[in-house]
Amino acid sequence: MFFYKSFNFLRSAVILFILIFGILVQPINSQDLYNFNHGGISRQYYLYKPQSLPVGSPLVFVFHGYGSNALNIMSYSDMNSVADTNLFAVCYPQGTYDDYGSQFWNVGYEFHSDEIDDLDFVIELSQYLTSEHHFSRNNIFSTGMSNGGDFSYLLACEASNVFQAIAPVAGTMMEWIYNSCQPNEPLSIFEIHGTDDSITLWEGDLDNAEGWGPYLDIPSIIDFWQDQNECQSFIVDTLENFSQLDGSFIISETYYNCIYDNEVKLYKIINGGHDWPGAYGNMDIHSAEEIWVFLEQNLQVEFIGDVNFDFSIDIQDLLKISDYLLSGNPYYYLYDFDENYSLSGLDIISIIDYILGN
Repeated sequence: MFFYKSFNFLRSAVILFILIFGILVQPINSQDLYNFNHGGISRQYYLYKPQSLPVGSPLVFVFHGYGSNALNIMSYSDMNSVADTNLFAVCYPQGTYDDYGSQFWNVGYEFHSDEIDDLDFVIELSQYLTSEHHFSRNNIFSTGMSNGGDFSYLLACEASNVFQAIAPVAGTMMEWIYNSCQPNEPLSIFEIHGTDDSITLWEGDLDNAEGWGPYLDIPSIIDFWQDQNECQSFIVDTLENFSQLDGSFIISETYYNCIYDNEVKLYKIINGGHDWPGAYGNMDIHSAEEIWVFLEQNLQVEFIGDVNFDFSIDIQDLLKISDYLLSGNPYYYLYDFDENYSLSGLDIISIIDYILGN
């Protein structure tokens, strides 16, 4: 009984905040909402593409929190303006509704069933978007607030072959995700989290006192990922406290010299709450800008024709392109050596001419 009373109060408070905050943010044209059928369910997402976006641009997924929605996080995250400056695409998927009428991402909260496979939905959506809009398959990233941050950790564990790095804000790892996490490849992690977060507790909740289900404390999560990445070096720094009025400041902790040049980074917001810094709460940073600076360090450099990523175009690439075309795979720009937006034998002829000419 205690859980249901406390949970309903918490849910009401979160939804009330969203409604009030939604009045303050700039509305975004609803015509940008797209449908995507997955598992017999019509799912929705917003897609933002800056003007003159080059072929092969990165794609960043931004996931809303529990009880929120894609439009809200698009507004307060300000990720679109960062995308305009740095030329990447942004996808804001929409969660489904639970029995309480709140939109969510299925990370196994105690009061959610396993019926909604958000993991598969996002993987399929990423495949569709990279094929349809010619985004880079090798530079897909995830961030999100609260429940969206939790979901980013699930993606890191279960879809590291799709996502290059994640940057959760006020997120955590549910105990079951932590215990079962075996990423195909370790990836870079950047967590932004307040020490006084009263919803996603800094100290975790392995006893499930709050009713969400047991989840890890933030230091243990960071330790897990720096161990996964076999990081050899550590540096700590205090960021400049630009805003004296927000009652908080940020300590930066970075693990580096990791495999694949990965990094594991934490912005520890001393006295910070359940916030997206720069939009509300701590105002010393602009979270979307900090997130992109981190994600950009993990970009995989791509050249059309260099499909084995060894920074040269040779017989190995020719063989891979030939196999790709003969297998009837869908269009992907890296295999389109003659750059005519179609895959055919002409691409093989073009790459042979290139190799012979060099």
